[in-house]
Amino acid sequence: MDYKKAGVDIEAGYKSVELMKEHIKKTMRPEVLTNIGGFSGAFSMGAFKNMEKPTLVSGTDGVGTKLKLAFILDKHDTIGIDCVAMCVNDIACAGGEPLFFLDYIACGKNEPEKIATIVSGVAEGCFQSGAALIGGETAEMPGFYPIEEYDLAGFAVGVVDEKDLITGKELKDGDVLIGIASSGVHSNGFSLVRKVFSMNREALDTYYDALGKTLGEALIAPTKIYVKALRSVKEAGVKIKACSHITGGGFYENIPRMLPEGIRAVVKKDSYEVPAIFKMLSQDGDIAEEMMYNTFNMGVGMVIAVDPANVDAALAALKSVGEDAFVIGHAENGETGVTLC
Repeated sequence: MDYKKAGVDIEAGYKSVELMKEHIKKTMRPEVLTNIGGFSGAFSMGAFKNMEKPTLVSGTDGVGTKLKLAFILDKHDTIGIDCVAMCVNDIACAGGEPLFFLDYIACGKNEPEKIATIVSGVAEGCFQSGAALIGGETAEMPGFYPIEEYDLAGFAVGVVDEKDLITGKELKDGDVLIGIASSGVHSNGFSLVRKVFSMNREALDTYYDALGKTLGEALIAPTKIYVKALRSVKEAGVKIKACSHITGGGFYENIPRMLPEGIRAVVKKDSYEVPAIFKMLSQDGDIAEEMMYNTFNMGVGMVIAVDPANVDAALAALKSVGEDAFVIGHAENGETGVTLC
């Protein structure tokens, strides 16, 4: 008896690491001091020495049951983008700049080519956000995960000068809410999505004119990464007073998280066009409107609040980096929470 006969192929693990390296290379930053394959990743803090009060911000998350969709479609090259996005968007939401990322893949069987494909998506997400992929872990766990399945999670660290932290404390009556478009369902609400739509290849490969693609393509679309979008606003000289990453819990849970005591957010539902995938979900699943806004991003992946005088500059900055953005509401005095009207 040996480890391989017990279900763990050490040689496959070595091969996975070798196949990953070509993808990881493109994420490197000059601050990275170690090579892939070591026991830890080292990252120099020299680049932050000119900050008044350098402050670390972190985020960790997984992809959730969207992974089930990847298994059915046998498409594993973008799911890593989702993993990175869920972590770095939270860091950007606090005003931070992502520095480095670590991933964790647990699988029933280590198939090096598949693992490398998953990591290629992680690397692409890191590249989009400017974070270095400095390490990770692939755990082969036979008997715990089915052979064809895996789980994917990650952890990111970023930095911000304390004076530039986005806290929401300065948000006041009359400030304007700007929504930045999502790329689709992103990586939240898939336990409900999987109850609404048939999760088989025939249904997922069906083309819909309203979507302009197959259902599977619409659902697997990777989560948008907003790091460059928020950076563009800052570089335009616009102060982001508050920011909300619209993830699980939709509008009702996430927007109040950016509000100080005594301020209420008012969001106008007709201020933008809700994407077709959400209309299909609502209709096919007979899901009430309130539940839709309490579960999904409804086409808005990030909400920022700015002074009314800075709205045009913020919209122009976002447009300059290819983002669709629109005024969706305002802040007003009142009981902390959100009103959709």
